[in-house]
Amino acid sequence: MAEWRRHAPIILATSLVWALFFGAYLLFGQRRPPVQPIEIVPPPTLVPTRVAETPTPARLRVYVSGAVVSPGVYRLAPDSLVEDAINAAGGAAANADLIAINLAHPLSDGEQIYVPLQGESDRPSINSSQSSSQQPVSTDRAAPSTGKRIDLNRATAAELETLSGVGPKTAAAIIEGRPYATVDDLLRVKGIGPATLEKLRPHVTVGE
Repeated sequence: MAEWRRHAPIILATSLVWALFFGAYLLFGQRRPPVQPIEIVPPPTLVPTRVAETPTPARLRVYVSGAVVSPGVYRLAPDSLVEDAINAAGGAAANADLIAINLAHPLSDGEQIYVPLQGESDRPSINSSQSSSQQPVSTDRAAPSTGKRIDLNRATAAELETLSGVGPKTAAAIIEGRPYATVDDLLRVKGIGPATLEKLRPHVTVGE
C-alpha cells in the first residue's frame, strides 16, 4: 500500500497528460475538413486550324500559228503574254514580222495568236475570245486615199509604209533595192510576193 501511495502522483500525472492529448485529438482532430480528392483534368485536345485553300487558276489554252517554229495549241500560265506564247511555240521564224504584233498583250483562254510574215498582207481571219480591237496582230494599213501613186524610186520610208502590206522593214528593203525599171521589179524585194505585188500595183509607179 505504501508503494502505491509513493507512485500514485506519477500515475495520476501520466494519466492526466494522456487525457489532455486525447481531449485535444477529439477537439481538433475531428474538426479538420475531410481531404478532398485531387481531380486530374486532361488538357484540351488541340484541333488544327484548317487553312483555306486558294484554288489554283486554270492554265490558258492558246493556239499559236503563222511564222513560228512549232505552231500548235499550248497551255500557259494565267498571266502569260503574247511573247510567252511565241516562245512556247519554239520562237518566231526568221522571216516573222514581230513589229506587227503587240508582244506585251495579255492572253485569254481560247485565244489565237497569228504571227505574220514580213511584208504579208493576206492574213487569215482570226476567231478569238476577244474583240478585233484587242487582237495582238495589227490591221493592214489602208491604201493612200489621195489617188496619187507613190514613186518607188523617190518615195520616203514613211510614204512607203502607208501602202498595204508594207512595214518598216519592207519599206527599207524597197529603198535599198532602188532603182526600179518597172513595178514588177518589186518581186526581187524580200517579203513581197505576187499577191502583195498585185495589191500594190494600183498605188505605185516608177519614175525616172
